[in-house]
Amino acid sequence: MSEQPGSAGGGRGSVASALLGMPWAPVIDALLVIVFAALGRASHAEQNPVVGALATAWPFLVGLGLGWGLVRWRSGRWPLTVGNGIPVWASALVVGMLLRTVTGQGTAPSFMLVAATVLALFLLGWRWVAGRVARLR
Repeated sequence: MSEQPGSAGGGRGSVASALLGMPWAPVIDALLVIVFAALGRASHAEQNPVVGALATAWPFLVGLGLGWGLVRWRSGRWPLTVGNGIPVWASALVVGMLLRTVTGQGTAPSFMLVAATVLALFLLGWRWVAGRVARLR
């Protein structure tokens, strides 16, 4: 399932192709993962909240990158649709939690539930909104 050169990759009428183009999609995902981490860290009194947010975000960013690569490898498409975004979300969550465990960061059940929910809303939500807007066009 290859795409035409320069195509956004989610297929005809793909979610983000008309709105964002592929180069912006991974940036949006990465920014949303960082926002997730920053929101979570906001409740903690820290000397440097930026460093704290990045320390929280990096495992999920690694998972995010792996998820993007997995979708591209398996389907030949960029993960711009909600359906193709699900493995990206799952990878960000699972790999993020595994890396947090390996590096001695917290993985309390409440944190895992919040992370799963917020990352799903963020990583799948923008794809859903972009798809709705694309359909309206």
